[in-house]
Amino acid sequence: MSTPPPLASGPEGPDALRPLLDTVLDALREGTEARGGPLPAGGPEAVARQLRDAVGEALPQEGTEDALRILVRALAEGAADPADPLCAAHLHCPPLAIAVAADLAASALNPSLDSWDQAPAASELEALVTHTLAREVYGTEAASLVTTGGTESNQLALLLAREAHAGVQLVCGANAHHSLHRAAWLLGLPDPVVVPAPAGTMDPAALDEALTELQGPRGSFLVAATAGTTDAGLIDPLPDIADLCEAHGTRLHIDAAYGGGLLFSDRHRNKLNGLARAHTVTLDLHKLGWQPVAAGLLAVQDPHDLHALDHHAHYLNADDDTDAGLPDLLGRSLRTSRRPDILKIAVTLKTLGRTGVGALVDHVCARAAELADLLATHPGFELYDTPTISTVVFRPAEASDDTVADVRRTLLTEGHAVLGRAALDGRLWLKATLLNPHTRPGDLAALLKLVEGHTPR
Repeated sequence: MSTPPPLASGPEGPDALRPLLDTVLDALREGTEARGGPLPAGGPEAVARQLRDAVGEALPQEGTEDALRILVRALAEGAADPADPLCAAHLHCPPLAIAVAADLAASALNPSLDSWDQAPAASELEALVTHTLAREVYGTEAASLVTTGGTESNQLALLLAREAHAGVQLVCGANAHHSLHRAAWLLGLPDPVVVPAPAGTMDPAALDEALTELQGPRGSFLVAATAGTTDAGLIDPLPDIADLCEAHGTRLHIDAAYGGGLLFSDRHRNKLNGLARAHTVTLDLHKLGWQPVAAGLLAVQDPHDLHALDHHAHYLNADDDTDAGLPDLLGRSLRTSRRPDILKIAVTLKTLGRTGVGALVDHVCARAAELADLLATHPGFELYDTPTISTVVFRPAEASDDTVADVRRTLLTEGHAVLGRAALDGRLWLKATLLNPHTRPGDLAALLKLVEGHTPR
């Protein structure tokens, strides 16, 4: 029998990984150079053809020695690179090198956070850091859970609300993230009540009217507000919404998957006033936190709410083991096997500190303001509004919606720039979400020049 392939951990793990890392890094560089921009040129068919040609047979009868180099290079060449300043379509951040390095260690050690004996140190690190981040949200003792992102966090928030009051109904703004509607469907809740958001944020007067008209005992409704909308990065009037929830005896959830990163910034933190009054808060550090996917959290004001997640599996959290002091991890997540995503977060927070992370937040917000200033003084563009966080929404002046869509797709197909799209005020807009702390003013001017050059006159 031939010798099995080397393992990533154990005494020989580092020596086995070291030459492979050189291969990966070389392949990443080669693929990035071959791509030559923020996105591969040619569109979906060209990218698919190039990848298929590189991969060949996905499951050959005999293995391929240089498969690592081939596949990493092909993936890099065909990637949308969020580290390119002209890749600014989505809440898709360029991860910090220190976080990626920590993620390598997490993969190599492979702790599984479903029982303490699979993740002794990782489980304690998760408890420590999630407690710290919950306190960051609430300013007092609270709790938080690690999730795969905003979608899972929002689903958990609705689940906790349902367990606190059977038959709870979601009330959300027309600007709310789609995951809230999907969560209500998945959990078998009534169809959500949608409150108008005429200016892109939930209208408190309309919310008051809706809560007044709805029939049900106190606690039978969950209001979900948004701190950082996907389309324009807007923040609902959180203090007003919290006041209404208290007056109507209604539970409050705030989806701060995007805007939650403002907590680290002394300059912008006040935009989240009212956040600590929510029963639950969604955070997502693979957006305004510069983490590799996944790095979501759900902060919970009352830790007792988490008892709804308690579950027993004899082989993972037997009563006698728990009584003997072994931590019970099943109540920390709806997932069983899960990787230690907390490590990269912990390394980032420890390395940069509040000041360092806050400086990154301040930088991208400042760049968004600069881009908005450029647009406001450029006769060829129309600016939607002053950015609240780091999203800038604009369109070529006097262009039709079809033209706006064509410009975006042309830039994508040619591989020149990656811009998002937003439907606001009955029109189609281009969206630049600035999450790259290395973006310079010249990059912003280059982006506008590209859009202008592809807009027919």
